Amino acid sequence: MSRVLVIGCGGVANVAIRKCCALSEVFTELMIASRTKEKCDVLAEELRKTSKTKIETAKVDADSKDELVKLINSYKPDLVMNIALPYQDLTIMDACLECHVNYMDTANYEPEDTDDPEWRKIYEKRCKEEGFSAYFDYSWQWAYKKRFEDAGLIALLGSGFDPGVTQAYVAYAKKHEFDTIDTIDILDCNGGDHGYKFATNFNPEVNLREVSAPGSYWEDGHWIEIPAMSIKREYDFDQVGMKDMYLLHHEEIESIAKNLPEVKRIRFFMTFGQSYLDHMRCLEDVGMLSTTPIMFEGKEIVPIKFLKALLPDPASLGPRTHGKTNIGCIFTGKKDGKDKTYYIYNVCDHQECYKEVKSQAISYTTGVPAMCGALMLLTGKWNAPGVHTIEELDPDPFIEALDKYGLPKSESYDPVLVK
Repeated sequence: MSRVLVIGCGGVANVAIRKCCALSEVFTELMIASRTKEKCDVLAEELRKTSKTKIETAKVDADSKDELVKLINSYKPDLVMNIALPYQDLTIMDACLECHVNYMDTANYEPEDTDDPEWRKIYEKRCKEEGFSAYFDYSWQWAYKKRFEDAGLIALLGSGFDPGVTQAYVAYAKKHEFDTIDTIDILDCNGGDHGYKFATNFNPEVNLREVSAPGSYWEDGHWIEIPAMSIKREYDFDQVGMKDMYLLHHEEIESIAKNLPEVKRIRFFMTFGQSYLDHMRCLEDVGMLSTTPIMFEGKEIVPIKFLKALLPDPASLGPRTHGKTNIGCIFTGKKDGKDKTYYIYNVCDHQECYKEVKSQAISYTTGVPAMCGALMLLTGKWNAPGVHTIEELDPDPFIEALDKYGLPKSESYDPVLVK
């Protein structure tokens, strides 16, 4: 028996909660908590008709440690699944430590206010020392390592697809396919079409900030940073076809480089259509991607938050999105003294996801690994105290769970390499 508190009720949380409730022999009791309790109530009412999981709901402001502590102490969960915004990671981690409960999330910490002087000072120091300028990095959460170790608790970071499954693929390749890995290319392809001229497949604030930032990759022990979208490649993705993809900075590169120091180069590519890029560049040029508040008609607004209100809700894209995603990792390295290449990936169909959990594949490919990560913690398959990213843990039971619960792996031993 287990008791789980899920914080968040957006598109990804919707998938994770549905998958948890389909496995009621493990997730016997579950509370959905969000700032908007009404959304939690609607989902809970639907799931109570088909699931044996005992479901409760609550209202909570995940920016408030006091509210979180009160809720956690009242519900007494075995695990807190943070599927809210990455801005709230540290607050929820603090609350979990105070209440002595295990923690997990799907994306690493980044600040909501990038103009905050205290944060800015630390950020600028990190930029000089590390060599990349993305607003998100693991240092803030890695700083909690000893506190979680001393408490005998685990904090699982980034149990989504990328980050998350891609890191499990790295650990799996290291364990089963290679003696040494030389290069890793992480490829994220969304071949779906939702019919809108411009929309984001997950939270617009996070998505647009990530895509418009300078790209960077790891090579020969250091970061190389490039202008946003300045490295483009074409790739023929299985079941999707030929797509343009662009090199981005992505958080799992940082942790993989730390935990597999022998890897000479690690890159991350994501596909984008020309219409998306044209709209994004125009919005950036006119200041709509800014997080700095401005005065408008006597009220203070944040441009990117205003833009978020104008764009389609990512959770609404499910019924109108057709096509498939293809996300995975291509490796080069050596096995038994011989050169080797290997590609491990997953293909996911948007419409099939919607039929199962009323969501498009972007939320599905994050929500399913969130449930599988929780499953690893609750069943004791992963139980090392401290703060961990997924490549540090045994990949086999996690990948077996992914295979079983909706994200089966595909493999190629002669993939086309990315030049």
